[in-house]
Amino acid sequence: MSKVKPAPLPPDTVIGGYRVVRKVSAGGFGVVYLAVDNEGQQVAVKEYLPSSLASRSPGELLPQVQPEKLSLYRLGLKSFFEEGRSLAQISHASVVSVLNFFRENETVYMVMNYLEGATLQDFIITARELKKQKVFRESTIRSLFDEILRGLRIVHQHKMLHLDIKPANIFITDDNKAVMIDFGAAREVLSKEGNFIRPMYTPGFAAPEMYRRDSSMGPWTDIYAIGACIYACMQGYPPNDAPQRLEKDRLALALSRLRGVYSDNLIEVVEWCMSLDPLSRPQSVFALQKELSREGERRYTKLSVGEKMRLQFDNMVTDTKKNVRKATGFGAKLK
Repeated sequence: MSKVKPAPLPPDTVIGGYRVVRKVSAGGFGVVYLAVDNEGQQVAVKEYLPSSLASRSPGELLPQVQPEKLSLYRLGLKSFFEEGRSLAQISHASVVSVLNFFRENETVYMVMNYLEGATLQDFIITARELKKQKVFRESTIRSLFDEILRGLRIVHQHKMLHLDIKPANIFITDDNKAVMIDFGAAREVLSKEGNFIRPMYTPGFAAPEMYRRDSSMGPWTDIYAIGACIYACMQGYPPNDAPQRLEKDRLALALSRLRGVYSDNLIEVVEWCMSLDPLSRPQSVFALQKELSREGERRYTKLSVGEKMRLQFDNMVTDTKKNVRKATGFGAKLK
């Protein structure tokens, strides 16, 4: 029998001066709400509420934690709070904006801008259903990830890692801005430290070292996921996950079928980012940016990321929104 998930806060609950409107999404690590502040401005509020460590009955505010799980719950709470503190110091268009973070009801809440649009995954699925030869044009891929990498570089400069980069966590706003959402570093702390937490990695996007408790993670771990996201934008579906690749690696074969559709440079960048050996990958975002821009400057018209994305996304937005017509919070795909 599956475990019952903790009940979300009821509508009209006020926390930290924010009034809950409705639940947007829920997962193993917490709940995301649409809320409004004292001026009526919409925000997204993410509540730390790991379902493997805490329970909550409908109508209640306080989570219930069993004594043997309390230390792990507090460890995750501390990591979540520190993640909010760190993100609040980052101001970049491609990184979700943390407006506030606070403790209340024996848990922690993170307040972010409320974004409207759809995820990159939604666009990939739409393109795949339209049976396009190229899921995305190469110029669009380069522009999109140039902008994402600018934000990721700032994240790494703040001594943070994302650790859950995937198309579902890249949000494309209605004005064609790409934003990284739903950071996974606090979740990773729990999965490494506790036997109660089952690691929840999205197949294809998690680097091999994330599956080993004793492995060292760094910028190269996020870079693997960036390579996997570019692959998904080219192929229309994720690459094989890391454990499968360690047994039999078919990445080069899959990419070889894209030669002639995409440039050799872009294919080689994906192979580089997705090297199974962490030391064989780019060791910094700057190194990856340098390689991506080298080919881009030579072959592609210099348009802003918004202009390039608009050229492609405007052709897909109507179809995508038929499937995803929702005002999504900062991330509908919360784990």
